Amino acid sequence: MGNEKISVVINTLNSEQYLERVLRSVAPFDEIVICDMGSQDATLSLAAQYHCRVVEHAPTGFVEPARNFAIQSATHPWVLVVDSDELVPQALVDFLRTHVAKETPEEGIRIPRKNFFLGHWMRNDYPDYTCRFFRKSCVFWPPFIHHQPQIEGRTLTIPRKRTDLAFIHLINPSVSMRLQKIDLYTDKELERRANQHVSTAKLLFSPWVRFFKAYFLKGGVFEGRAGYIHAKLQGMYKFATLAKLYEAQHITEQDADLNAFTTQEAQVKTNEQ
Repeated sequence: MGNEKISVVINTLNSEQYLERVLRSVAPFDEIVICDMGSQDATLSLAAQYHCRVVEHAPTGFVEPARNFAIQSATHPWVLVVDSDELVPQALVDFLRTHVAKETPEEGIRIPRKNFFLGHWMRNDYPDYTCRFFRKSCVFWPPFIHHQPQIEGRTLTIPRKRTDLAFIHLINPSVSMRLQKIDLYTDKELERRANQHVSTAKLLFSPWVRFFKAYFLKGGVFEGRAGYIHAKLQGMYKFATLAKLYEAQHITEQDADLNAFTTQEAQVKTNEQ
């Protein structure tokens, strides 16, 4: 039975807003590990209240660089990674228990997620698959923003129709918060897209394609004005990423041109004197 035990791993940073509800939802598992990254609010007192094991990691700006440390801090062979604003429904708890009891379970599971925005479940975002359950010995998580873990072995994808098994993403961000995250996350995108060429065609059409997919193909049109705003923000994310890439790739060239211009201007003034 020891090989069937499951640890829950949660990375936190000032996560008190939803943490108690999250901890209640994962209480049926065998262990809860809180990997805290410098919380100054009630996060750690909530962790103590729910008898979590706490480990500490230096702040990294975004969570992926701390994922491997948190995962390997778990003591059981199976790990479920949960964000501090996600609920685990009882149906998913039962599903994972059944999975690890199989004779030859897959080493990883891709789990759907229900995201909320402006008070609506964004069905155009669903299933938003994320690989968050795996055998601890088979996983490596690249330290880049929005990267999924690499699983050595077979993986299982929960069917999208099983909405009862989806994470419930509690955070219901304001437009202002979304814009702040667009600015933060697109900065981090530069690290893994440094060699991506940004053409005029990409700048013109890629954001529009992202919007079209989110609004028309994925059903955002059926979510009313919230769906439209959500889709436009997705297009904005793509545009901001490409604009920052273009800026980063051309800044050296622009600096060189500016230096040459100022040097030339200085030389002209010297000659005039």
